[in-house]
Amino acid sequence: MLKIWGKLIKNSKIIKHDVAASDIEGSYQDNLKECIRELCYRFDLPTPYWLPSNVEEYNKRRKVSFTQHNFIEELDFDKFMIEEIE
Repeated sequence: MLKIWGKLIKNSKIIKHDVAASDIEGSYQDNLKECIRELCYRFDLPTPYWLPSNVEEYNKRRKVSFTQHNFIEELDFDKFMIEEIE
């Protein structure tokens, strides 16, 4: 089972956070996508675009932050961060 902690950060403070879990049949990437989809739904966010730098950061540290560069829409926060837990 994959668990992802999602946080919305504005002015260096967490304004929303939640944990999503996925245990669907499929690959690690499928479970990761499902967790991100669930967090975006709960936070009422569009799904972020993964840039090569995001993939590299996640693969190294199992966490990544998304900024305005990862979204088409205007954001009312500074970062959307996800981190694998447990």
